Amino acid sequence: MGLGKSMSDIFPVILSGGSGTRLWPLSRSMYPKQFIRFFNSQNGSFLSAALGRLQQSSGFKAPILLCNNDHRFLIREEVERLGIDPLAIILEPVARNTAPAIAVAALVALEASPKATLAVMPSDHVVKDDAVFAAAVKRAAEVAATGKLVLFGIKPNEPHTGYGYIKQGSALEGFEGQAFAVDSFAEKPDRATAETYLAAGDRFWNSGIFVLNARTFLNEIERLQPDILQAARAALAGAKEDLGFLRLDKAAFATAPNISVDYAVMEKTGAAAVLPLNVGWNDVGSWASLWDIAPRDAAGNFVKGDAILEDTSDCFIHSEKAIVSTIGVKDLVIVDTPDALLVADKNRTQDVSKIVQRLRSSNRKEQEQHLRNYRPWGYFETLNIGPRFQVKLLHVKPGGVLSMQMHHHRSEHWIVVQGTARVVIGEREQLVRENESVYIVATQWHRLENPGKVPVEIIEVQIGSYLGEDDILRTDDIYHRAPEETK
Repeated sequence: MGLGKSMSDIFPVILSGGSGTRLWPLSRSMYPKQFIRFFNSQNGSFLSAALGRLQQSSGFKAPILLCNNDHRFLIREEVERLGIDPLAIILEPVARNTAPAIAVAALVALEASPKATLAVMPSDHVVKDDAVFAAAVKRAAEVAATGKLVLFGIKPNEPHTGYGYIKQGSALEGFEGQAFAVDSFAEKPDRATAETYLAAGDRFWNSGIFVLNARTFLNEIERLQPDILQAARAALAGAKEDLGFLRLDKAAFATAPNISVDYAVMEKTGAAAVLPLNVGWNDVGSWASLWDIAPRDAAGNFVKGDAILEDTSDCFIHSEKAIVSTIGVKDLVIVDTPDALLVADKNRTQDVSKIVQRLRSSNRKEQEQHLRNYRPWGYFETLNIGPRFQVKLLHVKPGGVLSMQMHHHRSEHWIVVQGTARVVIGEREQLVRENESVYIVATQWHRLENPGKVPVEIIEVQIGSYLGEDDILRTDDIYHRAPEETK
């Protein structure tokens, strides 16, 4: 089988709406796992790996990305860094799971090509062999062209209880035993059931990666879940362009059922097909699964950061600042960040989400934000907090512009430690260079921007009776952010 001239146009569709709570405290809702470089600064993020997996130079079309509003500038930064011009970055105004998102992507792809096929993949999975994966997607597109809705199955190597399972049916004619009908789906099993699946040899893990002819998929959506298609069409009809993002109509999209593509279509259709996939896949759903793919020393330890290990084995250790010392332990996950420490049995890391839920129910900010808060202009990082003062590091990327703003209860002292900043205070505009400073009195309107080609870094000292982020009035924001996005 080869990808012939009559083959459909394959659009990578990358779903990037998750929060990755089981990888807390590194992954948090405002900066989830798909953006994190886990192993070292040279390695790309999971999202950048997904974006590079099906390249236009190999015959694939420009990608379609779906994400929520909070992550849109992080997405933009990734695609710009990679030099990718996506077909669309679509903003989901409310979470409605994968079926409505894929329906929107199918409609967008069909507008670009009547021969559109979607290669739908999460943004946070690991695939070790990109070349084999790309070939598998092209093969799956041939299967999809026959009217099948294709998903990739991973041959189990252990009785895993965290995945759904697919039972292989009969071989599909014309595909040389490489594609099969789906006999049935099974939910995440208990351990005993998973062991029977492994012994039977006819089950696959459900990878959550799909190859779907856009028109075939929409026809099945219309037959099985017409409310989804209606909502997707209405959301696109009312969509607006915003700084290069496609913002779906909120009221229309909110009418879509909150349902996965598995429940909405794949488990109900008679057209489901499965292709075995052997590419070193991992969904990185826990710290234990991250340890599985991490480089390890002779004792089975992965260490990032400063650590001294004594009689320690099979541990995952990540420290961002402090030295971590261990004695006589094994099978632990230790993740130390400036504002949160996780110590967990490696076999219990699926339960990290329970910790996140407790943080959320207590309204703790540690489940949502790091001390480093990312903004479209760069980031700020809290360095120290006292009763009447707060010290932050501001990192403003080239071309970054903060909104014009004013505070009622605090004054600010800015010291430039790198680069040259353009500062507006009231009616006065000035350039502030390295080792120079300015002082902004409470109630003064002010603005900061980076007109240069290197990042600007500033130490900001806040002094006042109230230092909350809600003591701020903003105007003239070039990024069109809503007030809640700047907190």
